[in-house]
Amino acid sequence: MTRIIKFVFFLTLGLLISCGGKEDKKKEKFKYNQKPKVETKKETPRSDVVPASKRITLDNKGVGKVKNLELSPTIDNTMAERGAVLFKTNCTACHKINKRFIGPNPTGILERRSPEWVMNMILDPKLMTEEDQCAKDLLVEFNGAAMANQNLTEEQARDILEYFRTLK
Repeated sequence: MTRIIKFVFFLTLGLLISCGGKEDKKKEKFKYNQKPKVETKKETPRSDVVPASKRITLDNKGVGKVKNLELSPTIDNTMAERGAVLFKTNCTACHKINKRFIGPNPTGILERRSPEWVMNMILDPKLMTEEDQCAKDLLVEFNGAAMANQNLTEEQARDILEYFRTLK
């Protein structure tokens, strides 16, 4: 009988130990080269900030050769036609009329930028994106797509500028 009592006792004890009081708390184990958890706050874009492509900076002449440029009240159609040809051959890979593309839309550019700024951007885009804040902001807005230097003369850049005057 003592054997049966011992057997029942150990059986009951075994059941109590296996079923009772265990909590499945998983402890986070240390891992080698584990990066610490750091909460970062994402800044939401401010809606009151005007994108560089829409910003008006007519007082900024940019950085480069062109310091002063007076435009005649009337458009020189011969220059504008030459400018249209130059624009179509050199610029349409990145710029589209009346729509955003790889680069900004040139329509209405002279309502947002000074003629000197446009000329300097056409003639030396690298210098402009290094030293002019508006050009830097445009570079950021257009995902780092830097404008290629087309190695145009001042006369060719002026023809393109005259063509831009026809875009409304």
